[in-house]
Amino acid sequence: MAQINRINHVAIIVDDMEKSLNFWRDALGLTLHELRDVPAEKSQIAFLPLDGAEIELVRPTSDDSGLAKYLAKRGPGMHHVCLEVDDIDSMLARLKEKAIHLINEEPRTAADGKRYAFIHPESTGGVLVELYQL
Repeated sequence: MAQINRINHVAIIVDDMEKSLNFWRDALGLTLHELRDVPAEKSQIAFLPLDGAEIELVRPTSDDSGLAKYLAKRGPGMHHVCLEVDDIDSMLARLKEKAIHLINEEPRTAADGKRYAFIHPESTGGVLVELYQL
């Protein structure tokens, strides 16, 4: 049976990357590992690693993206929690059996090879949850 291994990251949606980095990097002292443009998701992501997890600051780079619509509707703040799983296919099958509303019925593959899928907040008590398989 598929298992959750750990929290992989917490994603925070931002409208101003430098202002956000002024807090997370400069005020808190977290190290900025990478600032990456992700054209496929129309976003820019700042990766700030912690012991065994990351804070990811996510900024939409296009007004027509899903992230931009999310930001316009809800404003900056917590976007999602990402849970690392050992078998994403089995986990998605189990969630489907339990009638959990999935945004992604099948896993997607990121440029770095990670497989991921999102669970709709209506099934999680209002939190967008991402599943990752490394």
